[in-house]
Amino acid sequence: MLNNSQANKPSRGLARRSRMTYKTTFRQYMNGKLKLETYQKVGIAFLIVVFAGLIGWIYEAIFYFFNCGMTGFYMQGGNFLPWMNIYAIGALIIILTTYKVRQKPWLVLLISMVTTGIVEYVGGWLVYNLFNGARYWDYNTEILNWGNIDGFVCFRSILCFGLSALLLMYVVLPFCIHLAKTMSRRAFLILSISLFSIVMTDELYNLFAAHVFNWPNAVDFYKSIGLKYYGI
Repeated sequence: MLNNSQANKPSRGLARRSRMTYKTTFRQYMNGKLKLETYQKVGIAFLIVVFAGLIGWIYEAIFYFFNCGMTGFYMQGGNFLPWMNIYAIGALIIILTTYKVRQKPWLVLLISMVTTGIVEYVGGWLVYNLFNGARYWDYNTEILNWGNIDGFVCFRSILCFGLSALLLMYVVLPFCIHLAKTMSRRAFLILSISLFSIVMTDELYNLFAAHVFNWPNAVDFYKSIGLKYYGI
């Protein structure tokens, strides 16, 4: 019979091979030697959309808990699921603008802060001027709003986005690539397409169907059961 140490050797070996595989993937990613097929690139983009929107939702839920004097949980976004579209869009922009300089984290941080700051200001300005003074966010009324410009952007926001870009480029993106490289084509596509389809169905329903057919949207539903929103 095998003793405990002998019995555990296969599992330890499997875990070691898994770690080495991830290290190899990460090394290839950083060195520019990574080769991906088209289906892998598409699936990775789908997963980034899902994970970035979720992480952004978590960030906002935590921030507004403290911003509102720790008075409880504030629901954020306009979806039924814990996911926010602006963070998904921002993540894709960050990848497009920093992928070629990923070997330099300080440059990833700087470019991300500048890029997201411009996107945030322009987006806030357009909403405000095209929709009769509407605001989806207003840094004039929030804590830690150093460098606030017209309520559309502040230093805290772009710093958080820059730090989130480091998380995206050195943790989330390599993890998604690792899944694409180690899972079978069918399993990876099922995973990525399923998750993406779920959040997109939620997003499109609340953007269009709820307004076109006057069906209840996520904000109305959550408010009806007593959840609080900030700025909505």
